[in-house]
Amino acid sequence: MNGDLIKKMYREFGISDKVIEMSSRIEKELKERFDAVDAVAEYNQMKVLKAFRRNQVSEAHLGTSTGYGYNDIGRDTLEQVYADVFHTESALVRAQITCGTHALTVALAGNLRPGDEIFSPVGLPYDTLQGVIGIRKEKGSLAEYGVSYAQADLKSDGSFDYEAIKAGINGRTRLVTIQRSKGYASRPTLSVEAIGELISFVKKIKPDVICMVDNCYGEFVETIEPSDVGADMVVGSLIKNPGGGLAPIGGYICGKKEYVDNAAYRLTAPGLGRELGASLGVNPAFYQGLFLAPAVTAAALKGAIFAARLYESLGFKVIPNGTEERYDIIQAVELGRPEYLEAFCRGIQYAAPVDSHVTPEPWDMPGYDSKVIMAAGTFVSGASIELSADGPLRAPYTAFFQGGLTYAHAKLGIMMSLQKLCEEDDSVMP
Repeated sequence: MNGDLIKKMYREFGISDKVIEMSSRIEKELKERFDAVDAVAEYNQMKVLKAFRRNQVSEAHLGTSTGYGYNDIGRDTLEQVYADVFHTESALVRAQITCGTHALTVALAGNLRPGDEIFSPVGLPYDTLQGVIGIRKEKGSLAEYGVSYAQADLKSDGSFDYEAIKAGINGRTRLVTIQRSKGYASRPTLSVEAIGELISFVKKIKPDVICMVDNCYGEFVETIEPSDVGADMVVGSLIKNPGGGLAPIGGYICGKKEYVDNAAYRLTAPGLGRELGASLGVNPAFYQGLFLAPAVTAAALKGAIFAARLYESLGFKVIPNGTEERYDIIQAVELGRPEYLEAFCRGIQYAAPVDSHVTPEPWDMPGYDSKVIMAAGTFVSGASIELSADGPLRAPYTAFFQGGLTYAHAKLGIMMSLQKLCEEDDSVMP
């Protein structure tokens, strides 16, 4: 296609020639990186398809159930597909799980009892999980049920503090929680290989401890998952990577059968477990979303890599940087000023297919201790596998960009974010 025609379309979005030309130059430098992303996606696509074929997914599995949901063959087969994709004994994949934090809560509450202790070897967990554990006081937290918490911080270079980990694990330690992605922190995201090394170290100290990985934003970024390197449970949200942009809600817990069953008893009720849980018409979206997930994740990864190189070239600190290996779809850009963060998010919202006409504003979002601004003009409310950006209104005023069901859309969103930043301060681009 004539490049002038594409440029004309970008101009119609209000993007300046300066931003267009810089973006084109950056994109040309990324061909080798993008080829590597596509290779991972191709492998993972075959892995998912193999699981579909092994479980003989049929049209009958795309049906629905209501009420109690007894004998929902579509739901039960999907859970076996997930177990095969993640190479685990069992899986719980339910629309009744409302978000990633809920999935983690179910996994924790199902496998912990009064007197047990949770240990994090990677520092403070994500904001919303702090309330669940009781680090931040909330009604119904695990702390109210007699579950304690301890942690070891990462070293200044982002590596594990093995001495502190060894000192922190004790007789009460029942579960080790490992957050793969950075969340709203500035630390590096953990590779699956690094997670495997950490789990191996922990298991040598206490073999019977449960190692749970918060896998949000990391699924299908690599060819292996934490469950391939010793994790007893991997937990995530379906409105992130594995839902492929189609799942309207839901979460998953994959792992050893005992631990997954325990979580199921907490999700429904003791004695009932996984037998209950109607699919309510979501099976087609869950199946097709999982099938598309490797390709959609690849699109989001390309967008993140493009964002890193673009903003890095303008002197902003980006995590990870433009050349580092990537282990999740989140790109952090430290903008330094609150007005820059707000401008960035306005650009992402402007490029959205839904609610592009609205202006995101900082607000007191439930579960966070500071105002948060969120740009998410998505088909599924809050779906961070779709084009979105958010960040807490606190120094260093970092924008966390993620998603993009297609690379072209992710690219446009990033270009638009830069355009709005330039309109806020024309000195941003030399």
